[in-house]
Amino acid sequence: MPRKPATTSHDQNFKNLILDYPVQALELFSPEEAACLDDAVRILPLRQEQLKERLGDRFRELDVPLLAEWPDGRREALLFVLEEETNPKRFSIHRLAHYCLDLAELCQTERVVPVVIFLNTSGREPTDLYLGSERHTYLSFHYLRCALPELKAEDYWHSNNLIARLCLSLMSWTQSQKLEVYARATQGLTTLEPDPEKQLKYLDFIDIYSALDDNEMAQYQQQYPQETTTMASLSERLRAEGMEKGMERGLHQGVEGTLRKLIQLKFGHLPEWANDRLLQATDEQLDQWVTNILSAEQLEDLFGED
Repeated sequence: MPRKPATTSHDQNFKNLILDYPVQALELFSPEEAACLDDAVRILPLRQEQLKERLGDRFRELDVPLLAEWPDGRREALLFVLEEETNPKRFSIHRLAHYCLDLAELCQTERVVPVVIFLNTSGREPTDLYLGSERHTYLSFHYLRCALPELKAEDYWHSNNLIARLCLSLMSWTQSQKLEVYARATQGLTTLEPDPEKQLKYLDFIDIYSALDDNEMAQYQQQYPQETTTMASLSERLRAEGMEKGMERGLHQGVEGTLRKLIQLKFGHLPEWANDRLLQATDEQLDQWVTNILSAEQLEDLFGED
């Protein structure tokens, strides 16, 4: 049976992708500026809550500001602003320029790189903004443009950039290449991402944008049995681990809750220090304290020396 993709917005999908793989995002979406990034750079996402207070209700759902810092001080920090546009008709270069100016003032920097990722494009989106008169230009603004449909998927079949592999279905390809697009994306995910949980997370991403129907999924499973078996096994293993962890967490919470009730019945109000001990307790400690409460004369005696 085909996997049922999660119903998540494009904004949230790409925000997760960029925050999980910021360096590879910059390398794919802004290769000119990413050329200056080296192993010493540290990339941090800025807190959007702070920006919302400054920009008000017009703040867009996805602008991902990433701050590239060199801890050794060899370069001044560089601020990347990545915006995803699903509908090119809604793109406003004036709004983007306004946002970048506000962000530059807020962060007290003039080193700002605006990047727009178009999931769809008409090819007519404005790329430059000039404000002025017939005498002078007083404001000149442009951004780095990455229109995924203008990239040929086959050029990225063997890319070591995980984001490129995950976004293959959003690039240009022929109908006859559709299953290979899915296969190349899945192969990239399993070979470039070692974390099984992230593999499963971004298999959903591939499913959403590949949108294979039942017949196409059946064909894929026939043509790529090894990849199908690998991902099915991974999915089942993580599902089983998740259920096991959930059961363990539920048991732990049950014992903790019972102990809280016994403490309150015997000693009255639960002080903050005791509450902290319970929140930090291991399974073994909770079991021991349940036994201790039978003989403890004071609350301090309950916890003993552990």
